[in-house]
Amino acid sequence: MKKTICSAVALVCALAASSVATSAQAQTAVQIYGIVDSGVAHLTNVNAAGDSITKVPSLTSSFPSRIGFRGTEDLGNGLQAFFVLENGLALDTGTQQQGGRLFGRQANVGIKGAWGTITLGRQLNMTYISALKTDVLGPHLFAIGSIDPYLPNARSDNAIGYMGNFGNVVVGATYSFGRDASAAGGPAATNCAGEVGGDSKACRQVTALLGYETKAWGLNASYDKLHGNVGAAGGLTSSADTDVRKTVNGYVMFGPTKLGAGVVARDTNANAATGDSESNLYYLGVSHPFGAWIGDLQVARRDTKDSPNDVNMLVARLTYAMSKRTFVYTALGRMDNKGASAVALDAGGSVGAGLAQNGFMVGLRHHF
Repeated sequence: MKKTICSAVALVCALAASSVATSAQAQTAVQIYGIVDSGVAHLTNVNAAGDSITKVPSLTSSFPSRIGFRGTEDLGNGLQAFFVLENGLALDTGTQQQGGRLFGRQANVGIKGAWGTITLGRQLNMTYISALKTDVLGPHLFAIGSIDPYLPNARSDNAIGYMGNFGNVVVGATYSFGRDASAAGGPAATNCAGEVGGDSKACRQVTALLGYETKAWGLNASYDKLHGNVGAAGGLTSSADTDVRKTVNGYVMFGPTKLGAGVVARDTNANAATGDSESNLYYLGVSHPFGAWIGDLQVARRDTKDSPNDVNMLVARLTYAMSKRTFVYTALGRMDNKGASAVALDAGGSVGAGLAQNGFMVGLRHHF
């Protein structure tokens, strides 16, 4: 009888140990996170009459507002499953960004291991990732995203993605069967759903990245090719129409000070209404922390081939950390438009053609 009881206890203990081991091997975690960021901006020359405006921006201030959900599960043998669902918010009105998508910033699922990460769904592509460590202003209201709105909106619908880190070498690529399914308008919604039978190029997109990164310095190059389709925005109304961006980006650390620079070479082959164009967008910035403060300064220039419609930008930003989660900031900027260029200093804003625009803003950002 005693022997039988001992055997039963041993069996229960063994089952319990097995259950604990299984639970440890299949650990899951889900996180809710976000950024709430808004400010007030004042801008000059918002039209040909030279009028000024003061407003609460809808697009972004220093970082786009968002709420997200991400989760992971340990699958064992070094493998991990994950998902990301991230919603973009317009804080001035509480509406959704990215063409009204529920999870317009990201909506994907994937698997990762020592060999890298594979992702399926709407995701950041390599053009977005290429400038993360070199563009000191990032998706700020006054930044290079005002000159080329695609840059802070470089995401792809219906995409397969890969990202790998091997020592200091970084490689990545995405392929989209239909790069943008929203028809709401704007740089994040260009009405090119793709996945059309009989047309293997319609709204397809491929992006790629190759880089080398250390704590002291880093350099990368990226490639991004967009195909059009009937009804798509930007003049890409045929699958034969293309918009190609090639970038080279680098950063160097001098102690705590970062120097970041890059060039975005763009070649658009569109229909007769929009026409072909070639341009180079150059940017150079410096970021320096001092105590609870961070100062950022960036200059940029877009040079359009065979055109007088060039544009120059200068922006300075100062951020103060009130805590690990809450920040206040201010920024000054100027956008000089040449010829008939009409690039607004504030992303998504307006300016009179050929006019210079000055801007000032203050804002508050909280992370959770």
